Amino acid sequence: MRKTTVVFDLDGTLLDTLEDLADSTNYALTRYGFPTRTLEEVRCFVGNGVRKLIERALPGGAGNARFEEVLDCFKRYYVGHCKVKTGLYPGIPDLLLKLKAGGYKVGIVSNKLQGGVDELYHYYFSDTVQVAVGERPGVRRKPAPDMVELALHALGARKEEAVYVGDSDVDVATAAAAGLPCISVLWGFRDRDFLLRHGAACLVETPMEILELCRKPW
Repeated sequence: MRKTTVVFDLDGTLLDTLEDLADSTNYALTRYGFPTRTLEEVRCFVGNGVRKLIERALPGGAGNARFEEVLDCFKRYYVGHCKVKTGLYPGIPDLLLKLKAGGYKVGIVSNKLQGGVDELYHYYFSDTVQVAVGERPGVRRKPAPDMVELALHALGARKEEAVYVGDSDVDVATAAAAGLPCISVLWGFRDRDFLLRHGAACLVETPMEILELCRKPW
């Protein structure tokens, strides 16, 4: 069956958000007197939502007495600073325009807070993407299938018509849980060897390869 719907992860797939995530993490850590983290450390911490990001970055994790305060500080700071160093990966704007011209239904699912997703969606994607689902009450985060299912419902698409695109092991697991084939990108936060070790079966080096795959029968 030819795919008519593409559901994208956000961070590391469409947008390079790593530096803004690291800066916001370190702002919150510094505000409460904790040591900062390197960019590479934050790269390893992201993927499971901001609560898990701060749990991994903060000494003592969720057991730290200041955990909730640091997390809240991160949330407030990030929403206002999520576009400082963030940008679209090369080739993504052209891919999204071609998907739109081809009549594809396109959605975004992210473990990022809905406020941050909304901010980035309206700035980068409102002309080419129909739906953007972020972390919200009552919806389990990826790798649970809930966010993908919510996006598909909003798009009016069936699972059989859809493909999922992401850059991490969380995305591979999310696609499997949702019953969608997964395309794993190699320009994101995880490298080829890591993705293969975590079950990736279809890898692409450029955004336009995604369009080529969508045009072929699956």
